[in-house]
Amino acid sequence: MSIFRIVAVLIAFAGCKSQPVTPVTTTNPQQPPPPTDSGDDMGSAVAASNRFGLTLYERLRSTSGNLAYSPASISMALSMTHAGARGDTAQEMSSTLALPDSIDAVGAGWAGVLGRWQEVTGVDIAVANRLFGDEKYTFEPAYLALTGSLYGAPLEAVDFAGAPQEQRKRINEWVAEQTRARIKDLIPASGVTSDTRMALVNAMYFKAGWRTPFDAERTADGAFAAPTGSVQVPMMMQTEFMQYGQVGGVKLAQRLYANSEFAALFVLPMVGQDIGDLEEQLDAPLFDTWTSSLKRERVAMKMPRFKVDPASSFDLTAALKDMGMEVPFDRMRADFTGITNPSNPADRLFIEKVFHKAFVEMDETGTEAAAATAVMMGRAGGVPSEPVTFEADRPFLFFVRDVQTGLILFAGRVADPTR
Repeated sequence: MSIFRIVAVLIAFAGCKSQPVTPVTTTNPQQPPPPTDSGDDMGSAVAASNRFGLTLYERLRSTSGNLAYSPASISMALSMTHAGARGDTAQEMSSTLALPDSIDAVGAGWAGVLGRWQEVTGVDIAVANRLFGDEKYTFEPAYLALTGSLYGAPLEAVDFAGAPQEQRKRINEWVAEQTRARIKDLIPASGVTSDTRMALVNAMYFKAGWRTPFDAERTADGAFAAPTGSVQVPMMMQTEFMQYGQVGGVKLAQRLYANSEFAALFVLPMVGQDIGDLEEQLDAPLFDTWTSSLKRERVAMKMPRFKVDPASSFDLTAALKDMGMEVPFDRMRADFTGITNPSNPADRLFIEKVFHKAFVEMDETGTEAAAATAVMMGRAGGVPSEPVTFEADRPFLFFVRDVQTGLILFAGRVADPTR
């Protein structure tokens, strides 16, 4: 069996002193059950996450080589940030993240997703959320109540003001623990200072093997047309029934994980089609067209083992500004008084940086992956005669998704399996 994990981190900065917070234990909290009648809210949250995540891909695709990121991780982290935004700040975040107007509805939607995953059998999936708050700082009770009840995020007291680097180490160790050491040093040394007052951390863990594993004895070296030239890579092979489609100049193949409620969708451009042209067209309506075109077929699949393991995080700040989130990054105009509302305007919060890092590996048995997002905030300052073929011997896209809700947990591009 293999592992899929996602982590999201929110770091908040401010400078004023106030009453201490109450410490919590460091064990993972049990997530709350989904709120009653949260089906519509859950559908809205899923649709918003997918729309935002696929729009974000347009800004990430310029990254050369292999690419991996988690729409769900980034969306959840920013949704929790949005819960404390007010005025124009909230409006811009809602628009960029494709969120409904109601903050409670957003949280209820994610609570519905988390509650559903509690009931899933056949795979190991768990989510842990935590707020790390400075022990001498006050946070709005309503915000803590919302994040606690809907996201299951308790507040843990730490000493950001007196020992910022120790707290950075503490958070990074927590992230590494939740991702079984796949995501290390998410927050860089410069990411936490004596002005830091809050860190919001979300960690998802997923372990699953393929419903039908690839036959390892059939794996053999084959040619893969990487951008820099042909390379030899181990190619996995399997012929089986799966969801398959061919639309708009691409081939689609979807392999189920063990419990059939999660799947990996692979998107392969036709021979001669540049993957960059495909990526330029990618958005939520096109993705919906792809998934709705899938039908059960007998498929002869051939694809490489691959691992995407970048050395450093993405800085998503410029991409999010380009998508319309400008006010939340403006120290003079940002309004996060829903998180904290100090008497001194200079101590109010703004988003300083957003970092994201992801890991994914697929082999004959299943998928192992991890991702992390850090939002850095600073003080203002049928049996046919022959199977159809799906031979991924050239760059392709992949998506790990919750089939029941449609939520995209993970996405990316394999340009060169040897790198």
